[in-house]
Amino acid sequence: MSYTALTLIVLAAFIHATWNLLAKRAAQAGPTFVFVYTTISAIAYLPWMIWLIIDGAVAWSLPVIICIAMSGALHLVYSLLLQRGYQVADLSVVYPIARGTGPMLSTVGAFLLLGEDPSPHGIAGLLAIVSGIVLISTQGNLAKFREPSARRGVHWGMLTGTAISSYTVVDAYGVKALGIHPVVLDWCSNVVRVIVLAPWVVANRHLLRSRMRKRWGLAIAVGLLAPLSYILVLLALQIGAPLSLAAPAREMSMMVGALFGMVILREKVGPARLLGCAILMVGVILLGMA
Repeated sequence: MSYTALTLIVLAAFIHATWNLLAKRAAQAGPTFVFVYTTISAIAYLPWMIWLIIDGAVAWSLPVIICIAMSGALHLVYSLLLQRGYQVADLSVVYPIARGTGPMLSTVGAFLLLGEDPSPHGIAGLLAIVSGIVLISTQGNLAKFREPSARRGVHWGMLTGTAISSYTVVDAYGVKALGIHPVVLDWCSNVVRVIVLAPWVVANRHLLRSRMRKRWGLAIAVGLLAPLSYILVLLALQIGAPLSLAAPAREMSMMVGALFGMVILREKVGPARLLGCAILMVGVILLGMA
């Protein structure tokens, strides 16, 4: 993986951790919040989409349309699962489980479907990142997942991670094999989500004002940041980053989340979590050498 691609992925990790923290604060708004921030994303990134159309970067075909439809559907499932997980469980459980499950399944998909051949450094980096995620999320105490609340987090986290791996493989195929521009893929995927959610929102429009009260600022921030974090990853894939390495490298957002908790939220960070951060850093360096 080139250092340019790695830089894009690292930046995406910071942005991703930030918007997930904001989404957790709006968890109780559920699908309404997903619809609002997705609509904001579609509006905010429309000028970029128009410029790409004028520039001739959009080449429509049946495989492209099918890929975009699948991407939109999978991203919608992911968004709804994530918000539901944040409603019933802690961020510190749902987020790491989702981010840990996703790259492992994405890597398997890359090996089986895209024919990518992992290097020894890549395998070592992947294992280091997954190990770091486990330490960060459990703080070295696996017994915490025996608690009912933690089991709910594991359940929703794994479902979310499965959605992550599914859309990552589909989107990687879109940008690498079909040549879809990352911004085009992400914007069209957002439009698909808006169209699918619109009938539900119209039917439950009385909930919009109450659920979004004091959450409009969060929706605007998530609407701007969520697409940007993913577009950066797709750009990294487009310039040659292997999916089997890019997917786990994204998970250094867990390290960012731990540092945010320690520095900004003044959370207690024990030795196990700090060790997990260090192991994650080693994993990212190994991926950069692959």
